[in-house]
Amino acid sequence: MDLNTVTEVISPAGPGQWRPGDAWMGGGTALFGEPRPHVTRLLDLTAAGWPPVTVRDDSVEIAATCTIAQLAERLSEHTVVRQCCHAFLASFKIWNVATVGGNLCAALPAGPMISLTAALDGVCVLIGPDGRERRVPAAGFVTGEGTTVLRDGEFLRAIHLSKTALGTRTAYRRGSLHRHGRSAVLLIGRAQPNGEMSLTVTAATRRPYVLRFPQPPSPAELDAALDTIPAGQYVDDVHGRPVWRRHLTRHYAAQIRTELTA
Repeated sequence: MDLNTVTEVISPAGPGQWRPGDAWMGGGTALFGEPRPHVTRLLDLTAAGWPPVTVRDDSVEIAATCTIAQLAERLSEHTVVRQCCHAFLASFKIWNVATVGGNLCAALPAGPMISLTAALDGVCVLIGPDGRERRVPAAGFVTGEGTTVLRDGEFLRAIHLSKTALGTRTAYRRGSLHRHGRSAVLLIGRAQPNGEMSLTVTAATRRPYVLRFPQPPSPAELDAALDTIPAGQYVDDVHGRPVWRRHLTRHYAAQIRTELTA
């Protein structure tokens, strides 16, 4: 979609350049996906030259401008990363343009990078217009459909994942109304070596919900934890009704509990 109100593109862009009417731009697949009449200038982050993936001794840094193709290639040994990349069900064109950061910032319930980073206890690095940095848990970055914790002028610089989290055992379930349809339910379970278990509910809900258990839960304990998700938080759109999403969430959650406790 043409953004016919845009009169200027700043490339490369960085802190100190933002002004009202600006929009930070990564791959642009989400930015150009709908009308944005308030946007008059684009600040291009892809020209900043950030390495897509930086592996350190104890962590992995994923640049916000890392494309889905680059992520799938660099972290292909991790099953859950591959699964979330393929959850896009997108063409190679999208894979090579869409970015990890753009998927988070779009804050669509079905965003699989939201699912991945929340499930792996990622940390989002945000840069303000004055260059100051703040960090927020990936699980709390998205606050609702299309809304995040980003303040005016802030942009997402990177997401940090610990190697410990990447190395834990996971179980993945995804549901859609159609074989190649948008995710209506996406759940990721994670088992810790010390017996702790977490279950991340996304796509079905307006924001991620991470349920944590000190030990593998019983069926009753799992149901009780799922009951803490308010009924009004289940998404209602053409990709699935709330009652169906809630039912499928519980169905997949039970499967994940069985898989991770086997």
